[in-house]
Parts: sequence; structure tokens; C-alpha cells
Amino acid sequence: MSRLTDINYVKGVLSRHGFTFSKALGQNFLVNPSVCPKMAQLSGADDKTGVIEIGPGAGVLTAELAELSYKVVAVELDKRLLPVLDETLADYDNVRVINADAMKLDISALIKNEFADGDVVICANLPYYITSPILMRLLEERLPVKSITVMVQKEAADRICAQPGTRASGAISAAVHYYCEPEVLFRVSPGSFIPPPKVESSVIRLNILKEPPVKAADEKLFFRVVRASFLQRRKTLTNSLSAGLSLPKQNISDALSQAGIKPNARAEEMTMQQFADISEAVAQFF
Repeated sequence: MSRLTDINYVKGVLSRHGFTFSKALGQNFLVNPSVCPKMAQLSGADDKTGVIEIGPGAGVLTAELAELSYKVVAVELDKRLLPVLDETLADYDNVRVINADAMKLDISALIKNEFADGDVVICANLPYYITSPILMRLLEERLPVKSITVMVQKEAADRICAQPGTRASGAISAAVHYYCEPEVLFRVSPGSFIPPPKVESSVIRLNILKEPPVKAADEKLFFRVVRASFLQRRKTLTNSLSAGLSLPKQNISDALSQAGIKPNARAEEMTMQQFADISEAVAQFF
């Protein structure tokens, strides 16, 4: 374990296996010896909880998770890292590395096969370019997990965790709050990675809700309304929804009036309940 806190050791292993970082895959490996234990601890991993890690990189965080959890299944897309992980994780018999694309992998089946009916958490240092797609996939599938702890770009973390109805909120804020209670845990400097990214990062945890905070009669329409509302966030809801839902402005005005919302209101002002009210009101026009 001590070797993995030595950045020179990690660099040496990568070099020995001829590994070079891929910009296309957004590879920035977390190597900070103080950040990894903290992230693992806050993920909820313990001796009764299994962990799915997405993107283990060189295995520094994986080792910390393995110290806490009875079993870690690490999903790595880049097959070039498999021999690296074989070496860095050689001391851990409770880690299984799977070479797969997390966006295509049947994670629900993986949980059933690897963890039976036990508690599971997800932990990941996500490539920034895939943050929103993979988070939404994990949430929309309603996986039987307690929480999702991820490292993301600071700006993305702030937007994801922003409370709907506040100026910092966006479509991702409302979507995430529908499935979970998100929280920013701590910031991480660029120097915590190899190679260092050009931006600050944050670790956030998404605590999965048993039930959504609002009742949407039609979930698909609810999320269509949310996305459409923020497509042109500088415009009023009437204009944004008309364009985003391909409905006449008069229909949108009628729906907003029915939902008790001013026609010149903007998306960033809407609470989760108001988005639900709008989706219910516009349903009559489909």
C-alpha cells in the first residue's frame, strides 16, 4: 500500500508498461496520498459494503477502497491499464478489475452477480467530458446503490449540486435532485493528478433517495420540460418551452397560467415542484 502513495513509484509502473496518457479518454489519474483515503472514507465503503469503481486509473484510489470494503469491482475502459493494475493491486485479493465501458456495461446485472443482496456504493474519478452522461445513466437506471461518490470538475460539481430555483442551477441540477440529495464534500487541486488538469476539481456525493421529492405523472415529460426550460436560459420560460417542446406560445402561456407561473419567469427560478406542475399542465397538448 505504501508504494502507491509514492508518485514516483506510480509513474515508474506506468512507464514500465509503456503507458501514455490519452487525451481522448480524458485521463488524469488521482495520485494524491491525502485525497484518496479521504475520498474512499467518505464514499461509504466499509466491511459490509461493496464498491463499484469506475475508471481506476493506476489503482491508487482502488487500493484505498479495498482497505475499507470487503470487495471492489473496478471497471476500466482502457485495456492498456490492465497489466498496470495487475501490478499495483497485486496485494489485494478482494479487487476484481473488469475491462468494459461503463456507459454500455449492464451495471444492474453486475451488482446482482458480484454483490448479491448486500449494500453497494459507486466511487469514481470521472473523465470530465463524460461526467453528465454517466451520472445520468447511473441515476436513471435506479441501481440498488446507497450513494455515488465522484470526482468532477469544480464548475460541474457546483452546477450539479445547485438547488433548483437558484441562479446557479441548470437542467442537470433538477435532474440530479429528482433522484438524490447531492453534496459537495471537498475541493481538490490540479496537483493531485498526473498529468495535472487545468482546472480545479471537487468530490461530490449523491445520496440516493428512495422516492423522488416531487411526483411527476409522466417522468419522461418532466425531464423534457426541464431540458427545454434551460435550452435558452436567458429567455423566458414561454419562449424556451415553446422552442424546446415544439408547441405554440399560446399553449405554453396557458400551461404556465394553469401552473400558477408568470409567463416571463425564467428556468433558474423554478423549483422542482414547479417543474412538475408545468409538465402536468403541458401534458394536455401532447
